[in-house]
Amino acid sequence: MAKSLLCSSTLNPFFSTTLSSSASSKKTQIAYSGNSKNQTSSLLWNRRELSLGFMSSLVAIGLVSNDRRRQDANAAILEADDDEELLEKVKQDRKKRIERQAVLNSAVKEKGYLQDLVYKLSKVGQAIENNDLPAAGLVLGKGIDTEWVKTVNLAFTKLSTSPEENTEVEAFNSSLASLITSVNKNDIESSKLAFVSSAGAFEKWTTLTGVLEQLKGL
Repeated sequence: MAKSLLCSSTLNPFFSTTLSSSASSKKTQIAYSGNSKNQTSSLLWNRRELSLGFMSSLVAIGLVSNDRRRQDANAAILEADDDEELLEKVKQDRKKRIERQAVLNSAVKEKGYLQDLVYKLSKVGQAIENNDLPAAGLVLGKGIDTEWVKTVNLAFTKLSTSPEENTEVEAFNSSLASLITSVNKNDIESSKLAFVSSAGAFEKWTTLTGVLEQLKGL
């Protein structure tokens, strides 16, 4: 009986400790298992987020690329249109220059009238500079209805093709009328101003029409 009690008292602590250790081990395993599942679930979720983020980035990049391609295509179309318009403008300008040159080459008589005008303006300018208005009056005549003024305007009419050129023709005729009137009145200051205006208008006209180079060659 004593032996039985001894065995019982000796084994109980052993079983108690063993059971306690076993229970503790199971709890640890359960906890570890739970943590492992949580970690696995967390990793899977993170991978899913990364995958979704990656796919979103690819979609965004694709949209941006498509948008850029559309923009480049539109820019290319606009550039092509601009090139066509520029090319057409160059063709038209070249055509106008050829036509103008043909007119100038054929206007032999008219260029002679203009050359006479250059000579008369030179003589008038020298006379006004020397305060010799009677000499200037002999070159100009008594009014704008003189023959040389009429022939000069015939040349203006044939060689003027733009509104700007016609504006300079009007300015020249107006200044020339003032010049003739001032010279006949013996008004030296007004004559100087009118001469500068008429000569300036004629010079602008020759530049616009291209006649200036033609007159230099005469």
